[in-house]
Amino acid sequence: MPLPVEINYRNVDTSDALSADIEAKVAKLEERFNRIHSCRVIVEAPHQKHHQGNLYRVKIHVHVPNRELVVDHESHDKQQHEDPYVAVRDAFDAMRRQLDDYVQELHGHMKADSRSLNASSGRTESS
Repeated sequence: MPLPVEINYRNVDTSDALSADIEAKVAKLEERFNRIHSCRVIVEAPHQKHHQGNLYRVKIHVHVPNRELVVDHESHDKQQHEDPYVAVRDAFDAMRRQLDDYVQELHGHMKADSRSLNASSGRTESS
């Protein structure tokens, strides 16, 4: 079943190409962890008074078991994020790191739980 992805644009024209890029990046997140419940991405241009162009802000909300991972990526480096594709790339890089941390934490808890079960039954890991 495909992961539900909601993409919203605020103060930015909707772009089929950017939406396709976002969907591809969400699919890569799902490859890393297949228990993502939903993903919401907001692309916005909150700064309307710049002389050289808009700065893009990207927010990503990923729902995983027992948690919501959130990236709210607004760059202060104007050159790098006048391009919405760069803003999306950087926000998804940050989300990937958060998701990797979550997966590591999840696996750490699973290992700790199995060790405590083995200890309570009188067995050790090597038994």
